[in-house]
Amino acid sequence: MSESSKAKLILEHVKVLILGAGPAGLSAALYAARADLEPVVLTGLQLGGQVSLTNTIENYPGFPEGVGGVELGELFQKQAERFGARVQFDSAQSVDLSTRPFKIVTDDAEYLADTLIISTGASPNLLNIPGETGLTGRGVSYCATCDGWFFKDKKVVVVGGGDSALEEGLFLTRYATSVTIIHRRDGFRAGAILQKRAQDNPKIKVVWNTAVTDVIGGEKVESIKIKNIKTNEIDSFKTDGLFIFVGHTPNTQMFANQLEMENGYIKVNHRGHTSVPGVFAAGESADSWFKQVITSAGMGAAAAMEATRFLEQETV
Repeated sequence: MSESSKAKLILEHVKVLILGAGPAGLSAALYAARADLEPVVLTGLQLGGQVSLTNTIENYPGFPEGVGGVELGELFQKQAERFGARVQFDSAQSVDLSTRPFKIVTDDAEYLADTLIISTGASPNLLNIPGETGLTGRGVSYCATCDGWFFKDKKVVVVGGGDSALEEGLFLTRYATSVTIIHRRDGFRAGAILQKRAQDNPKIKVVWNTAVTDVIGGEKVESIKIKNIKTNEIDSFKTDGLFIFVGHTPNTQMFANQLEMENGYIKVNHRGHTSVPGVFAAGESADSWFKQVITSAGMGAAAAMEATRFLEQETV
């Protein structure tokens, strides 16, 4: 960023700045707003976080029939804004946690924050195989909810064995004529209910102990190469689409060398405190284990409550 660009940035001092507008960030915003702290939430590139990419969430309390991911995100935002939270469609570009107030520079502004709540979530992992990047958006996808409609009456492949892979695979059966789930192991890691649904769905078949090694296509995906992990046998598999769900990597690179981390996740204590006083973390940026909407929301609420106490103690 040039010096002239920096001069044009709006400067604002806030009590609580929240990075990320997923369940953790918006729950934190709700609790901070109800404490009259007037929190500002920077959405980043994706309002609602990963939950907005999920078609139906069936395990969030209060919605016995399930709730759409986009709808749930909108409800979170509306409730937080009702009490005074301000949601800004902006992304942090740099963060300085060396002194307080903390300095956060975004695309449009510069914030000085008395406390910071990090809820930047995680991004889907890539297979890192030939053809994957070049054909992304042309048959390779990481979001069935976003792209499933484009594969109406087509054959697709899903890679993965966790909840996301099976949830998205089941969603794709609405459009595709067949969904082949390819998994490196000989059993799924997904929950029992999802496994049963997948097994009972006539459109779904599973290829075990197999990895996708290459994506083939010109203007669009035409086939993939697969390798049996046990026999090393390589084969070609025709498909119109490849949906990849092999985990996520926390979006924490911005905080490297500023916060204590473990395997890319921000280390927090049982109350959401990071290694820097006044900085808190919640959701999948700090949760390497549960990774659920409800646990992220709970962590966000806890982080905001701790930020409130932190600020109160300074005024005593």
